[in-house]
Amino acid sequence: MPDPFAPRPEHKFSFGLWTVGNRGRDPFGDAVREPLPPEDAVAMLSEAGAWGVNLHDNDLVPIDASPSERDRIVAGFRRACERHGMVVPMATVNLFFDPVFRDGAFTANDPRVRAYAVQKTMRAMDLAVELGARIFVLWGGREGTETDACRRPDDAIKRLREAVNFLCEYSVDRRYGLRFALEAKPNEPRGDIYMATTAAYLAFIPTLDHPEMVGVNPEVAHEQMAGLNVLHAVAQAWEAGKLFHIDLNDQFPGRYDQDFRFGSANVKSAFWLVKFLEEVGYDGPRHFDAHAYRTEDYGGVCDFARGCMRTYLVLAERARRWREDREIQTLVASLGDGDHDAPAVSAYSPQRRDALLGAAFDRAALARRGLGYERLDQLTMDVLLGAR
Repeated sequence: MPDPFAPRPEHKFSFGLWTVGNRGRDPFGDAVREPLPPEDAVAMLSEAGAWGVNLHDNDLVPIDASPSERDRIVAGFRRACERHGMVVPMATVNLFFDPVFRDGAFTANDPRVRAYAVQKTMRAMDLAVELGARIFVLWGGREGTETDACRRPDDAIKRLREAVNFLCEYSVDRRYGLRFALEAKPNEPRGDIYMATTAAYLAFIPTLDHPEMVGVNPEVAHEQMAGLNVLHAVAQAWEAGKLFHIDLNDQFPGRYDQDFRFGSANVKSAFWLVKFLEEVGYDGPRHFDAHAYRTEDYGGVCDFARGCMRTYLVLAERARRWREDREIQTLVASLGDGDHDAPAVSAYSPQRRDALLGAAFDRAALARRGLGYERLDQLTMDVLLGAR
């Protein structure tokens, strides 16, 4: 009997080279796994059932590689993707690891560092297009401060805007057709990062020269680090037409960036997110930006990748059950019940103004009405736990 939770290409599940290639190093301990060559990572992900593989420029090409070395490495990687039927839907640039970016990249005080960061990003865009990527993610991992004595934050925002505008023009000039997805994070590795939340980037995008080219890449863990509701951030991005990409993982709120397997820490939060993505028809990559536990060998890393995809598909099936549950849907339908003669609050007009000003409301009766959210939430738990 076929596994109903086996991933298929139409699910558009993807992983970064840096996810399955993570060696388990942390601030208190060295690596526990040997380096995983990119071509081997492609083979592993294909075996696990993934559709796509994503990369930072230096996940594939060392930062100091010569042009001939670069071309040789890229050609080998492309052959591996073709051999294993994998696509590269998204690429990004590493502007956080090398010591040159210790004070930031696009927002650094030194104009030579800012110029180098833009140059490096343009070359990473060249690589992305060469590999077939249509989405380019920008995460400002070092765009922040430990002390605000170093620069005025409005100057940092202006520098960031100049850099993104330049990169958009480069894509237009080269006819790349890339869509940029900006990724927020509240802190780590800097003490404070300038664009701390998805909502901050949604406010920033309209100030750009080409806002139509730029959206967001919400990450589950990055919103949860600050104790925020990731579903709300994703829904705001979707409603604004700016959900260009998404990073799925998990995280206990208030802790360092844990990048746990999707759904392994906050299963109800993951359920609501999957339910939303499936119901609104999100058709972009479902990218898992997570790491296997440090306890694992590469067999465990493959289990981790399979687990991310399986959990998503199980939760998608639970969301279907939730929608088809008669008692749940009866409760949901009742939430808007009441006075059906209430005037509509929609597009303003003098007629609607007068109807609303003239309406009589029984405030006490409205306040007494129970809403049944406890029952609704417990029925949701029953669905998640397999009790109905």
